[in-house]
Amino acid sequence: MKGIIFNLLEDVVSRHHGEATWDKFLDETGLDGAYTSLGTYPDDDLGRLVQTISIAFGIPPRECVRWFGREAMPLLAKRYPVFFTGHKTTLPFIYSVNSIIHPEVRKIHPGANCPVFRFEETTDGALLLGYESPRPFCALAEGFIEGAANYFSETAAVEHLRCRSKGDPECLLSIRVHAMATADVVPLAR
Repeated sequence: MKGIIFNLLEDVVSRHHGEATWDKFLDETGLDGAYTSLGTYPDDDLGRLVQTISIAFGIPPRECVRWFGREAMPLLAKRYPVFFTGHKTTLPFIYSVNSIIHPEVRKIHPGANCPVFRFEETTDGALLLGYESPRPFCALAEGFIEGAANYFSETAAVEHLRCRSKGDPECLLSIRVHAMATADVVPLAR
């Protein structure tokens, strides 16, 4: 796992619960927390942190990862604005992940093992997203999708149709994106 993910998790936890909380989580997991954005670290480190955070916050690990993805999206937009500026809505942004974003991630972070997404549009307007990765972080993709929708002043209903963690042969998400009602729009710093 690339260090940028750990940096984002630290930022999200610290922003919502304070730096002392992040330090407490590091102490509880026995991790030193010296994650550089370009470094590569064991996937188990993230798993241990997620487990500790989920217990502390009283939410299942899967929801913890989803929350992290949702809250990390504005930070990603601030750090990598070039990935966002060419898009006006969520779905074109999602489609750009395989062809534009992940290749650039691999340039910036050599050795990054990014997931691959497979896309299919349904006749009733949903986007099916197949998530292929040796890592069981499809909930992170869910959170990133929800965070991206919020960034583009939309909402995303993400339904997890199949999941490898439940014994399915693949992870498959159904995504429906809608514009927010004007009263619900909370502008994010761009």
